[in-house]
Amino acid sequence: MDGPVRSEAGIPLATSYGAADLPAADAIPPPGVFPFTRGNFPDGYRGRLWTIRQYSGFGSPEESNERYRYLLGQGATGLSVALDLPTQCGYDSDHPDVEEEVGRVGVALDTLADAEILFDSIPLDSVSTSFTINGTAAILLAFYVAVGEKQGVDRVKLRGTIQNDILKEYVARGTWIWPPRPSLRLIADTIEFCAAEVPRFNAISVAGAHFRDAGANAVQEMAFTLMDGITYCDEVVARGRMTIDEFAPQVSFFFYTHGDFFEEIAKYRAGRRRWAHIVRERYGAKDDRSCMFRVGCVSGGASLYAPQAHNNIVRVAYEALASVLGGVQSMFTAAWDEPFAIPTEDSATLALRTQQVLAYETGVAKVADPLGGSYYVEALTDEVERRVVEIMDDLERRGGMVQAIESGHLQGLIADEAFRVQQAVSSGDRTIVGVNRFRTDEKPPEVEGYEMDEKGRARQLGRLAEVKRTRSATEVREALAALGTAAAKDDVNLMPLLVDCAKAYCTVGEMVDVLKEQWGEFQQPAVF
Repeated sequence: MDGPVRSEAGIPLATSYGAADLPAADAIPPPGVFPFTRGNFPDGYRGRLWTIRQYSGFGSPEESNERYRYLLGQGATGLSVALDLPTQCGYDSDHPDVEEEVGRVGVALDTLADAEILFDSIPLDSVSTSFTINGTAAILLAFYVAVGEKQGVDRVKLRGTIQNDILKEYVARGTWIWPPRPSLRLIADTIEFCAAEVPRFNAISVAGAHFRDAGANAVQEMAFTLMDGITYCDEVVARGRMTIDEFAPQVSFFFYTHGDFFEEIAKYRAGRRRWAHIVRERYGAKDDRSCMFRVGCVSGGASLYAPQAHNNIVRVAYEALASVLGGVQSMFTAAWDEPFAIPTEDSATLALRTQQVLAYETGVAKVADPLGGSYYVEALTDEVERRVVEIMDDLERRGGMVQAIESGHLQGLIADEAFRVQQAVSSGDRTIVGVNRFRTDEKPPEVEGYEMDEKGRARQLGRLAEVKRTRSATEVREALAALGTAAAKDDVNLMPLLVDCAKAYCTVGEMVDVLKEQWGEFQQPAVF
């Protein structure tokens, strides 16, 4: 092999590692001890396994509710909700510009009536629910609180997470609505609201996963994500109403685990240590629990390929193993057929079983951080952290994440890395089994594609029309007016007003439009 051997992120790798590569013994204290390099808890997964989720949601609330109840019946311990693009971008299902997208890549939620159906017969006091939602995250949180109360579940008992990480949307994914600065205000509102009123619910899951989807490598993914986390914490702390110890335990993180096995393990260990130091040294946290790096992940996603698609089963299993050895707190495993379509019940079950075999048959959950002290893993953890700090320091010098987004600098970094990786795959320098090496004439598998039928679309539009017809026009008008008045002020938390709007059966689009009137819309800068 020509040139040095490198990890996927470009880190040069020695032929072997030894005692000289280990840090000082006091740099790697045991699991459960600050800075948590070896994990957040002394007993690892012995006391509690990671939350086993499956990302799911499609078509109408009725169809998604059926899938959720099936997955919970098969042993899933949490839900992970996929929303359709209209819901993510703040449009109602009856908007003329989104007709073909309703229910296509997630479930359509227009009003509280949809959310009531989505969670019908699902006990929200005993299930943890994660929402992959960003621009409209505060609105979905309002729906969830309102649904819980409809079920008789006090909001203090609700558990789960809204992704709510808008900064990476401007760079890597695109479901933004408002400009960065008012969006940060709304995120800080959700963090304060959850800390005060929904204490078991994570108001934000800072998501490096989508940086990775867009082309960033593992080191960039971690560095950009930690910088986003700093930006959100800075926003809350600057208000002067809440200390870091009052809200940091509800800040979580979310990543993709890819195929470079040891680099992914080192990524999680380095991120855990770096975040612990940031929270203590930058913000003066007094409680070690505030310094914990709470991580969820996806095993699969952008690392899956259409050629020889059943290879994806193997990819997901190894990525899940790396996630567990890296110490994540929750995980969902992608189904092998996701490059083609929404997973079938069979493929979703197999993805779920992958986690269950890992948890109950392999023995990897019996010992906390079983790779701790490995010459290679510890050296790689140190090098990943060093490179993460280097990237973060550069972004700080450039004015922070908002400035890097508004200038297009961050978008350029990710585009450059994506181009480098594509060149490596095209040239064969990076092997993808079945894609650029060991290829066959294997035909694509026959998969059961999903398309929301006309009856389903008609049912969704009919329910929306019925809600608009039967709700109280006065309550809607008053709730939206109060939201608009509060949005024009900087010192009012909008979450109670959004909950009021949800209970009045205001639509997602109506709430979004009121805020657009006050804040405008974001325009992506040109990147050359």
